[in-house]
Amino acid sequence: MALPPAPEVPGWRHVYSGKVRDMYEPTEPHPAGDVLLVVASDRISAYDHVLTTEIPGKGEILTAMTLWWCDQIRDIVPDHTVEAQVPQQVASRAMVVKRLHMFPVECVARGYLTGSGLVEYRDTGEVCGIALPEGLTDGSRLEQPVFTPATKAEVGEHDENVSFEAVAQMIGAEDAATLRGLTLAVYSRARDIAADKGIILADTKVEFGRDDAGAIVLGDEVLTPDSSRFWPADEWQPGRAHKSFDKQFVRDWLTSAESGWDRHSGEPPPELPDHVVERTRARYVEAWDRLTG
Repeated sequence: MALPPAPEVPGWRHVYSGKVRDMYEPTEPHPAGDVLLVVASDRISAYDHVLTTEIPGKGEILTAMTLWWCDQIRDIVPDHTVEAQVPQQVASRAMVVKRLHMFPVECVARGYLTGSGLVEYRDTGEVCGIALPEGLTDGSRLEQPVFTPATKAEVGEHDENVSFEAVAQMIGAEDAATLRGLTLAVYSRARDIAADKGIILADTKVEFGRDDAGAIVLGDEVLTPDSSRFWPADEWQPGRAHKSFDKQFVRDWLTSAESGWDRHSGEPPPELPDHVVERTRARYVEAWDRLTG
């Protein structure tokens, strides 16, 4: 999948681009040590495609939310951010971070049943090998949050849900148990904070790596609308789709008759119309405003 060229940033060399973020390494030794510059773009992805239309200001919101959430959970797990000067050209949407040796797993915590977890539950009665009670529906609250990991996929590919046992085989039982515990602790803290703001945190995805000292550290984005499902608490009702403070509006439009796109056709998605861009941007802004005040 072709991505737009990453912007040039003086003093930094572009090394990688994901669906949303561009990563750079310093061209000269950095005072903070072995670090990277992570720049959140305004790109948006859906159904394993990076869309040609961008959402203005999205990168700034993702960066600000990640930094804000890191402050809320740093007593649970250290994160990869470091205090360092960010280049002026990308100051509002970039972070300087430690270079980590990332675990090859997406760590997902679910407190509510929806998305790929719901699809799997309807087929098997389980999610990632965890048996769930009968009769659950879209948006059902789970008795206890569950750890439902997935394998990391390249741009254009789809993450695959896997069992905890599969993760233990990949990275070792001790590290797998640690990641599960940290993921559920982060989710539980964030769920309670969001609840105080009238928001349900349905699920979230986090990633971890090891730093040079061998410590397990939280990396990538944290509890953003791109990596989490946030729902208005006063509108929650199991059994139906929920308004989300994220890109669900984009997904819904792409699969509507108005877009004219068949997600199974192999063709790239169409450009987003202005009204979809504006309403999607408003979702991200509302999430930021409600959570942080």
